[in-house]
Amino acid sequence: MHSHDHGLAHDLQTIERRRALLWLAGAGAVSLLGCGGGDDKSTSSTSSSGSTSTGSSTSTCAVIPEETAGPYPGDGSNQSSGSTSNVLALSGIVRSDIRTSVGDASGTAAGVPMTITLTLVNASSSCASLAGYAIYLWHCNRDGKYSLYSSGITGENYLRGVQVTDSNGQVTFTTIFPACYSGRWPHIHFEVYPSLAQATGYANKVKTSQMAMPADVCSEVYANATGYSASVTNLAQISLATDNVFSDGTTYEMATVTGNVTDGYAATLTVGISV
Repeated sequence: MHSHDHGLAHDLQTIERRRALLWLAGAGAVSLLGCGGGDDKSTSSTSSSGSTSTGSSTSTCAVIPEETAGPYPGDGSNQSSGSTSNVLALSGIVRSDIRTSVGDASGTAAGVPMTITLTLVNASSSCASLAGYAIYLWHCNRDGKYSLYSSGITGENYLRGVQVTDSNGQVTFTTIFPACYSGRWPHIHFEVYPSLAQATGYANKVKTSQMAMPADVCSEVYANATGYSASVTNLAQISLATDNVFSDGTTYEMATVTGNVTDGYAATLTVGISV
């Protein structure tokens, strides 16, 4: 809203225009009631995919729930091996393909290829695309381990990266399908920052959440792909209902995934925040 005073005549004209627009909107306004919801997973409605690259669109959305960053964020909020881990400060961390490490590390994470496309929208403004935001994404490897933190790969920083949302509010990462490790449902972590300049540490983030992977796809990958054998047992011992993050619902956090083990997978999710 602008603070400039244009006088009473201008104000009256503005009010009349708004009344006319509200009248014309009619029943169409009802479809927007899903926008602008809070962090409760049970509020509002959303489409299964908002990825414009697949031809889908969304007219309703909700604020994605706030979730824990977990013990392995690498965003400067905690330590690993006695020192603060902040991958956001590394040169080269802004990249689409996150399968290899950057800087002095040179490891590559093996696994079934997968692209992840997140579409960032404003749930307080008719689900409008949000361009220019930075999204930091990270997840475990096919062994269920996290770079920077887990034994054997503390010197690696793969499966972590930052991208800036384009004019459609989208970022796309090339990565691998994550493992299912003991005690957690297969998932992807991400944080949203107002801009790339502010994506330097956790203190500037405006949203932290997680993306859940569909059960049927997980079962397919773990049963048929090389290197995921431990995930078969771990998946059998966990469910969305017993997971400590997704047990209260995955309406706004469940990815839409297509593909196969041979050719790889594509995962999409619409991420609503309130701006």
